[in-house]
Amino acid sequence: MKAKHVLFVLTSHAQLGNTGEKTGFWVEEFAAPYYALSDAGISVVLASPKGGQPPIDPKSELADFQTEATIRLSTDTEAQARLSNTMPLSEVKADDFDAIFYPGGHGPLWDLVDNTDSIQLIKQFLKQNKPVSVVCHATAALLHVTDDLGQPIVKGKTVTGFSNQEEEAVQLVDIVPFLLEDELKARGADYQKVADWQAFAVQDGLLISGQNPASSELVAKKLLEHIEA
Repeated sequence: MKAKHVLFVLTSHAQLGNTGEKTGFWVEEFAAPYYALSDAGISVVLASPKGGQPPIDPKSELADFQTEATIRLSTDTEAQARLSNTMPLSEVKADDFDAIFYPGGHGPLWDLVDNTDSIQLIKQFLKQNKPVSVVCHATAALLHVTDDLGQPIVKGKTVTGFSNQEEEAVQLVDIVPFLLEDELKARGADYQKVADWQAFAVQDGLLISGQNPASSELVAKKLLEHIEA
């Protein structure tokens, strides 16, 4: 059986609005899916808008947020080397992959919403009948993607992502450029959520989404089931 290839798209954005604080991708949302897929024999390729080392949200490296996967990543020199050398998004071709996965963190709210390379890639994956999976704030990557009729791809679709209530809990409502839950609903999405910080993932056709960091492994499992079916 031919090996399956999944593209991970990470943020290149490091500034948390105008707070002077750093942001980036959330380590657990990369590590958990990376190992869930890699351990299942899936070839994972990493990309980001700027290429090279994507910024890590420093909060996600705090002791409170460590999991089995993040601890494994911290001593995995091969994965660290791959992270430090992501492909520039402009060089990626949808034809080379079976699926695409976007880890979250607050970074994607700034650089993966309007990124034309990302938008075109998602369109191509969907046209090629390949799944598009996102977790937490990375659901924002879907917001400006439209179908052939110019309609948002999330319109009428069941999706999830970081909730308004969770954004309030981390006290960033006034810092983020928009509230993801509101923007998904504004585009006609059937936005679903569960209680704060609980694992929750939904699939609607080719779209697979998770609500928060705890949901990242669930998204990876749904993705794995889809591409191995």
